[in-house]
Amino acid sequence: MRALSALELTLEHHWEAFWARIVGKEPVELVAALRRECDDHAVVCSKRLVVVPNAYDVELDATVHDELTRRGSRVGQALTDNLARHAEHRGYEWAGPLTVHIARAPKLPNGRYRVASRVMPHVSAREFEHAARQDGHRR
Repeated sequence: MRALSALELTLEHHWEAFWARIVGKEPVELVAALRRECDDHAVVCSKRLVVVPNAYDVELDATVHDELTRRGSRVGQALTDNLARHAEHRGYEWAGPLTVHIARAPKLPNGRYRVASRVMPHVSAREFEHAARQDGHRR
């Protein structure tokens, strides 16, 4: 178990170093914004069920986005993984499959970003309620 924790810390350190080289600042600010967005939109459905949005949109300054795209970076996957760990630690349930979409926003000030969340429209409330009931019977 300690080896996995050490590996996770090492990977996070490398991710932070990579982001700092690209953007010129630590990714902690962007990761914190994603986590805040998740926490702020959590809906308590029952004592054991807290649901959070499953689709997150991150808009980056055009220069930063172009640099990440040019290098073939997997920033979206890294942010998705980080957000998934956050939700797991908090005991959140996703409203559907989790996605973090990175987009170019030409009108943002240099080095800035914008984060928004939503529930993917193809997930109906009826399907969600059925899944929640099924999950309650399994516990």
